[in-house]
Amino acid sequence: MAYDEELAERIRGLLPEVPVTEQKMFGGLAFLVGGHLAVAASGKGGLLLRCDPADTERLVSEPGADRMEMRGKAMDGWLRVIADAVADDADLSRWIGVGADYAASLPPK
Repeated sequence: MAYDEELAERIRGLLPEVPVTEQKMFGGLAFLVGGHLAVAASGKGGLLLRCDPADTERLVSEPGADRMEMRGKAMDGWLRVIADAVADDADLSRWIGVGADYAASLPPK
């Protein structure tokens, strides 16, 4: 499945005023801050984003959010958020902020 191009455009319009690069990865379109994935329009629908691993448990308690699985293993610090949970720009902006803030906190690559 290709990523949702409309969602990618919405992400572009809501990204914070920091240098961001785009790169196709994980079957979607990723937006990187400092060389680190912040958020992506996922090829599986919805968002993929990074977060502080210590915040994972709190964030997955929110509707539509779950840990991302890599090779069958649920990963702290990586989230999937279903499309319905980011249908509203305010919700999408909040999730973008989670990913962008965390990526910006990491040392640049």
